[in-house]
Order: sequence, then C-alpha cells, then structure tokens
Amino acid sequence: MAEHFPLRLVSSYMLADSVRHLVFERADGQPFAFAPGQFIQVHFHYADGKPTKRSYSVATIGAGDATPVERVEIAVSYVEGGAATELLANLKEGESIDASGPYGRFCLFDADANKRYLLVGTGTGITPYRAMLPQIRKVIADRGAEVYVIFGARSERELLYAQDFIDFEHENPGFRFYACLSREQRSLPRLYDRSGYVQNLLAELAPDPAGDIAYLCGNPNMVDQAFAQLKESGLPVPHIRREKYVSSR
Repeated sequence: MAEHFPLRLVSSYMLADSVRHLVFERADGQPFAFAPGQFIQVHFHYADGKPTKRSYSVATIGAGDATPVERVEIAVSYVEGGAATELLANLKEGESIDASGPYGRFCLFDADANKRYLLVGTGTGITPYRAMLPQIRKVIADRGAEVYVIFGARSERELLYAQDFIDFEHENPGFRFYACLSREQRSLPRLYDRSGYVQNLLAELAPDPAGDIAYLCGNPNMVDQAFAQLKESGLPVPHIRREKYVSSR
C-alpha cells in the first residue's frame, strides 16, 4: 500500500552529464518496502504555490522480494527549466523532500512461466532492471529462464549502471547485457555493443511468441515502436509490459 513519507538525502553522484543518482533514507526512521520495478513520487510546489509531483523508478538493489530496504535510490534526468530539476539538482546532503509510494506493476511476476525475458530500456528507463537483478538471479536459478537486458543510448557516456549489468553477467550464466549505441560508437567496441537502435537488436533476437515476455521502459517513441514490432512478431499483448518516461517541466 502506498504511503507518504519524508526522504532525507544521504549521498549522490553524477551517472552521466545530465543524470544524477540520489540515495535517500526515510527521515521518519521507517524502512521502505517495494517490489522491484515499482516507483515513488516526489511531491513539491511550483513557484506559484501550485502542488505537483514527479515519478521515479526505485533503483535500489535489495533482496529481490518485499524485504524492506534502508535506502531509496533513484536516477534523475535533468530537464532544462524543469521544476523538479531545480529541486533535485540543488538538493544538499541532509535535506529532505516529500515522497509517496511505492506504485506500479512493472514487475516480474511469480506466475510467469516463460523461457526468456527481453528487458528493454532507454535512458533512466534502465533503472527498474537494476532493482530487479536479485529477482533475475532467482528466475535463472529456479527455472532456467534466460534474461536479456537491452540498453539503448546515444553514446557510451549515457550507459547508466552499465557496470552493474556487466558484473552481473559475469556471475550469472543465462543473463546477457547488450548496449545499443545509436549515434556515437566506441573506438574500441565491447563484445556487448551493438550499433543502432534497440529495435534492430530485437529483430536479431527473433522474439518467440511461445516463450518470451518483453518489458519496455523509457522513451515513449521507443516503447511504441518496439511494442508494434513485438506484436508483429506474434507476442501476445499481455506478454509485452510497458512503462513510458515522459519529461515534464
């Protein structure tokens, strides 16, 4: 059940030129329970006093179940002139914000019996898959599922949390990480690099209507195009789970 609570900033660092990773703890001293893939909402006011809110997926790597965590981690993309950007870019360690949550059902489900997951994300849309890593380890170990994380970015500088996924792949057979670079390729490509958009790699992976479930998170254009592509390949609509990230001022 969603609840309201204060979050105190513990630490932060820049993930990319315009993306900040923030680590909070509940200022009321209570733990935070969430299902990987869920999000929180940050509540604040515009300069004219009008209340508003913004949604951010939880990036915390917990136990992979509903066990409460001590820290709430999020990734925030800065939007020029954005009210939330002004609030969160200037937030200092020890300062607090108002939040609520968790919300959402963009989660891995115990009832799933598929053979493969295709987890596609662009920008901060990769965040929920970071939180899912303990669950991903479990579905690979318990039922032999394969899990592919497909990250779309313009250049390597925008590959948020890439090392977390690379390290996870080394430790977990059955997991694959791909980086689809659409604008600027590396001078020395990595084994997991692909040129172009995530849709190109999806076609290469030949989605299987009988055994695949796909998750799409991030840029709305990517989500819509990949959704249409997966439907065309025969995936049932309930096996294509979507979450769009829309930048707001």
